[in-house]
Amino acid sequence: MPTKETCIRLENVGLTFKSRRSFFRYSKHHALKNISFELHKGETLGIIGRNGCGKSTLLKVLSGILKPDEGAIYNYVNYVSLQSLATGFDGHLSGRNNAIISAMLLGHSKEYAMSALPSVLAFSELAESFEEPVKTYSSGMRSRLGFSVAMLMRADVLLVDETLGVGDKRFRVKAEAAILGRINSNQTVVFVSHSGRQVKRLCQRAVWLEQGEVVKIGEAEDLVDQYEHFVQNIKTTPRGAV
Repeated sequence: MPTKETCIRLENVGLTFKSRRSFFRYSKHHALKNISFELHKGETLGIIGRNGCGKSTLLKVLSGILKPDEGAIYNYVNYVSLQSLATGFDGHLSGRNNAIISAMLLGHSKEYAMSALPSVLAFSELAESFEEPVKTYSSGMRSRLGFSVAMLMRADVLLVDETLGVGDKRFRVKAEAAILGRINSNQTVVFVSHSGRQVKRLCQRAVWLEQGEVVKIGEAEDLVDQYEHFVQNIKTTPRGAV
């Protein structure tokens, strides 16, 4: 039986993508393999690993966007919010309408979404662009809109995918302060970042992924150091060396 501090538990979760190579042949990509860990209420859990290791795929599994084909996920919360760069945005709709739809996709009523719009507008700092189609936005503007919606909507678990590395420095500082505010208010957060410094500063524990598998789970400070040492060794090892 799970403890009452457990929000989500993964047991031997795996996910395989198939792609057609010819009429009769398919190739398989094992995006996640044998993933097991628990997310505890009120903690900030970091996900670290190199590009293509499965970090974003894992967040989509945790949010329910992707369904694993192996293992099991036990979810003990109501609302899980995936905050990534413009996830699900319709480029033809305005920032305002995308904010409303995103909030409703998170399980909120239209009335609640409408009531939160002034706060989303203020935090995102989009000004008049809030009424313009999202297809006219820069990547930084899309990030600010997505981050603002996720941060200002109620969610039991907040999943943050690389967002704090996008946009100008001033907004990154503001976004990190918002995350810290959520952490201090006992918000449960899963945080993906390429910045070891951010993971150390924001997270209590971390999960290190390599080629879709868990290498290690542990205290963020120590695990980030081990991961960065691993990456540095790869960069300095001559190609073809054993």
